[in-house]
Amino acid sequence: MLETLRKKVFESNMKLVEHKLVISTWGNASGIDRERGLVAIKPSGVSYSKLKISDIVIVDLDGNVINGDLNPSSDTLTHLELYKSFDKIGGIVHTHSSYATAWAQAGVGIPIVGTTQADYFNGPIPCTRDMTSTEIENGYEKETGKVIVERFTDLDPMSVPGIIVKNHGPFTWGKNAEEAVMNSMVLEEIAKTTYMSKQLNPQLTMNPSLTKKHFKRKHGKKAYYGQTGGTKR
Repeated sequence: MLETLRKKVFESNMKLVEHKLVISTWGNASGIDRERGLVAIKPSGVSYSKLKISDIVIVDLDGNVINGDLNPSSDTLTHLELYKSFDKIGGIVHTHSSYATAWAQAGVGIPIVGTTQADYFNGPIPCTRDMTSTEIENGYEKETGKVIVERFTDLDPMSVPGIIVKNHGPFTWGKNAEEAVMNSMVLEEIAKTTYMSKQLNPQLTMNPSLTKKHFKRKHGKKAYYGQTGGTKR
């Protein structure tokens, strides 16, 4: 079971490279075994070009290394905070993909202006607030997770499976690591196309009914997009 999780998390990390969402060591994917309370995550500072399945580190929900010879990602405590707070998620991805990071550096959430976003995100993609000096200097990675959770006080993390962390970059999640990667791909494409759209029309808007329609046709009990038992776009 543990080796299966490790393999899936390794594959998810490599998909970030395949889809050009990361360069060098700029990102990480993780997955969780909820029954055991164990998380598999990319090791810190290891280049994707050299990453092996056996390098994936297993930690418990307190951040203690349970299995692995390398240090886990420096973002591990952020991932753990999200797993502990969002009990339905099974995988998390963090990248510094170009367009999503541009929105993060601008400190602006991504408004919903098209059906592509509505297919995956039931509304705007939020941006976190500024972190305080105390949060930055005392447990920065854990506090990053707490700031993300705080932003979701009135949001459903399964309906809005991602966020822009101000001045930092995007985090996405899903039912497993593979879905978290897909949501990361979608978020980057949305960040790009929304930026382009706002150049054409700074006052662009979207009918909330259209957002609701596109999200619900792919999610929930009444979803009807795709084939029975098949993969949805």
